[in-house]
Amino acid sequence: MMDVVMALGWNYVSTVASEGSYGEKGVDAFTQLSRDAGGICIAQSLKISGDHKPSDFDKIIRLLLDTHHARAVILFASDKDIRGILNASKRADLVGHFLWIGSDSWGTKNSPIHQLEDTAVGAVTILPKRTTISGFDAYFTSRTLENNRRNVWFAEFWEENFNCKLMSSSRKDESSRKCTGQERIGIDSKYEQEGKVQFVIDAVFAMAHALHNMQRDLCPENSGICAEMEQAGGKKLLRYIRSVSFNGSAGTAVTFNRNGDAPGRYDLFQFQRNNVTGPGYRVIGQWTETLQLNMEDMQWPGGERNVPSSMCSLPCQTGERKKVVKGMSCCWHCELCDGYHYQFNEFTCKRCPYNMRPNNNRTACQFIPITSLEWHSPWAVIPVFLAMIGITTTIFVMTTFVRYNDTPIVRASGRELSYVLLTGIFLCYIITFLMIARPDVGVCSFRRIFLGLGMCISYAALLTKTNRIYRIFKQGKKSVTTPRLISPTSQLAITSSLISVQLLGVLVWFGVDPPNTVVDYEKTLNPVHARGVLKCDITDLQIICSLGYSILLMVTCTVYAIKTRGVPENFNEAKPIGFTMYTTCIVWLAFIPIFFGTAQSAEKLYIQTTTLTISMNLSASVALGLLYMPKVYVIIFHPELNVQKRKRSFKAVATAATMSSRLSHKVSERPNGEAKTELCENMEAIIESHDI
Repeated sequence: MMDVVMALGWNYVSTVASEGSYGEKGVDAFTQLSRDAGGICIAQSLKISGDHKPSDFDKIIRLLLDTHHARAVILFASDKDIRGILNASKRADLVGHFLWIGSDSWGTKNSPIHQLEDTAVGAVTILPKRTTISGFDAYFTSRTLENNRRNVWFAEFWEENFNCKLMSSSRKDESSRKCTGQERIGIDSKYEQEGKVQFVIDAVFAMAHALHNMQRDLCPENSGICAEMEQAGGKKLLRYIRSVSFNGSAGTAVTFNRNGDAPGRYDLFQFQRNNVTGPGYRVIGQWTETLQLNMEDMQWPGGERNVPSSMCSLPCQTGERKKVVKGMSCCWHCELCDGYHYQFNEFTCKRCPYNMRPNNNRTACQFIPITSLEWHSPWAVIPVFLAMIGITTTIFVMTTFVRYNDTPIVRASGRELSYVLLTGIFLCYIITFLMIARPDVGVCSFRRIFLGLGMCISYAALLTKTNRIYRIFKQGKKSVTTPRLISPTSQLAITSSLISVQLLGVLVWFGVDPPNTVVDYEKTLNPVHARGVLKCDITDLQIICSLGYSILLMVTCTVYAIKTRGVPENFNEAKPIGFTMYTTCIVWLAFIPIFFGTAQSAEKLYIQTTTLTISMNLSASVALGLLYMPKVYVIIFHPELNVQKRKRSFKAVATAATMSSRLSHKVSERPNGEAKTELCENMEAIIESHDI
């Protein structure tokens, strides 16, 4: 019965037993086996008392319904109790709800299910494998009250079989007819050989063989029972019984195991309703040490072919764990392994490693896909477009300057520092491609080198220019002596010194923390959207530190641009440089809050990369547009203006500086237009008074 329950996939069953050794011991044995096997829970274990009333069966049905998922009911009960249970089920209108598993007391009997066939449909019963014993039918049907007086129970059987009354002490009602004694078994009543006849015969022979073997061992010289046998005791006789071995009445071997049990051989039946043959028991398998069950031959209430469920809880879906109800191992709640957890086993969810996420059915972990900024991404398209325009323009300007290298405008702009500045601008555009390229050790190395180098070269050149102008006019206010280090060679040396500080810092950075790539995993609430972003092992702080020196040069250059804002336009590029630095400061002041304000964003890397590259592109474009494009415009479209003017000696510069200082406070005393006019007139007079 346990094997049948397990084969049908049921794990939540109830038991009902008739009071007495057969029913109670049968249920106890089933319960113990269920504990040993595991995975089967007893929902309820109910007992039918010996002095039961019809209402007791109704109460049992109500109790069984309290655990309505336990549809399978194991019955160890007498015929009358089985019939009472089926009747109560029918009264409760629960035909087809319960799935009965009957012991051999039910077997293939018709008496328990007479006129209750619809309630019994689907019931699985067992019966020891039996064989009809030839000759027994002739013997038993010939038994009468006269020739079978030795059997003290035969008279009671006679009354029950023929439904009559033999004597006044009979249990039959007074209204019952009196037996004539001429009734005949099988003629005046239905007769079918009892299935256990074979086992009764074999039991008698087992006792005979045991006594024979005992007599042969204890007193072989005597015949019959000897004194040694009488003193042997029951335990010794039991050992002889368990050791017998002979061919039984059905031709099969009769032996006993160490527990005293004979080999189990059972036939399995199911009560089915067939439209052709009508209701009846049908063989669906057998059990001989192991179960052989023909599932395709089984039929359930309502004509169903699929096995009905008798489970406390339905199986959990894939990716869910069982949370077992305390004290009931067959009942559980299903909980989804949510977030980054996967189903480790039936009862446990485990978190995936940091670089992994659960697969679609949450049965295992898979690696989080690793991405990087792609060239076709909107975050990359705009910076690349700006950089390509900037590189093209820079190359055009550089080519123009090289071609017209000896013209007055190019020479007057300070050719050496102009080319250095153009190189820095070019590198500012180039860094865009390094920032978007897929990171590896080489790309990360070049990023470290060129991230701040382009800006450093640009602002070092501009700082050197503005510092030169500032020193010239400051010195001119004091004397006509030429300041030191204003020659082109000196300017290049100063610029190179400033740039070398940036390169030295990069070299130290390489030594302390060699370049490498890392994966920044972005975890989302939905693991499906999780991703790993491949990037260089450069922190936000390191980026700011790398740009910090260039920003320092930019701020210093801006300070000098402010100090030289009053210098006449005829003598230098102070005002274009000033406008360039003011605009650049605004660009980088906007960059800082955007860069750090997106630190917690899911698109952090993309936003910061785009912001950084666009800021560098804009800085380079401002310098290129304000400092070079006016000169290129004159060189190409107005070559008549690209002529040499009168040379200005340092004395003229000093005079201009003095006049500028004197006239500067006249602005507050006169209208703006008048002050400006006088200043310009004085400047022109000074220019004309010097050699060309």
